[in-house]
Amino acid sequence: MCLRGRDTGGWHRFNGQMDVPVAPIAEQKDAPLIVARPQLQTAPVIFASPHSGRRYGADFLASARLDSHSLRRSEDSFVEELFAAAPEFGAPLLSATFPRAYCDVNREPWELDPGMFADTLPPWVNTTSPRVSAGLGTIARVVASGDTIYRGKLTFAEAERRVETYWRPFHETLIAMLAGTHALHGFCLLIDCHSMPSPGPSSGASTGSVSGGTRPMSRNGAFAPDFVLGDAHGTACSPRITRFVERALTEFGYSVRRNDPYAGGYITRHYGRPLERVHALQIEVARSLYMDEARIERSPSFASVQADLTSLVEAITREAPNLIGE
Repeated sequence: MCLRGRDTGGWHRFNGQMDVPVAPIAEQKDAPLIVARPQLQTAPVIFASPHSGRRYGADFLASARLDSHSLRRSEDSFVEELFAAAPEFGAPLLSATFPRAYCDVNREPWELDPGMFADTLPPWVNTTSPRVSAGLGTIARVVASGDTIYRGKLTFAEAERRVETYWRPFHETLIAMLAGTHALHGFCLLIDCHSMPSPGPSSGASTGSVSGGTRPMSRNGAFAPDFVLGDAHGTACSPRITRFVERALTEFGYSVRRNDPYAGGYITRHYGRPLERVHALQIEVARSLYMDEARIERSPSFASVQADLTSLVEAITREAPNLIGE
């Protein structure tokens, strides 16, 4: 599959009238992704963790002006572990092994900042998206803190290499998983798993007491939510699915918000096609719930949050046919 020009990842209609997606790459020691598969996929659900990868290559570290700890602040650290029980309930879990600061698969393949490159970018590259303007394109210019990543300019050939080596295998594998699930069940639900940082000092954040610790507060003094569900304002999945997940998390005692400030990125918006019975819901977990954000370490509450999300995974896989199978 060629990714030049405006090819955005080979979206295939799931009605049997389009070509079958390219088969996923063989899983190996240094593969850019890991698929944890159940012995038998009994659930019409796929879980994905595109931003939890933490293999930082020597070439990347050598080109960066930041140390590895600073680079890791852009990670969705440990998210693949929070949802690791998915195969136990008949659903596969797809995880990237490479960091989002190196190549972000939750972007179009060619969202690139021309200021980062020594050579002129082809005219078909998307250089004007809001993500590029923020420094967070397919090849990020900055980490989550806003610090510039690179010492010098990159070449477009390097961007092509990363897209071909990392972006493309992730999406080809996801497409094949979606097509296979849809063919098996007649419908499919993709749960796109992410984490969100606490509001930083620059936003005037403070904390309020909650059971087991503190809950970050946003600029306006309101408590930041524990979870944000993104369904692209109702266009990426059935409202029944969003309501079900929201209710389950609320019953666990968490605060939940919809689409604010995360309505869903490229993966949720690109693959969520409810009219074709393919639904996608993004789940953002507050990092303060389960990790020490400064040290990038699991906190004592990690196990309890993981247990709650295991219960959520079980509920989603059990109820998905009732939510989307009608």
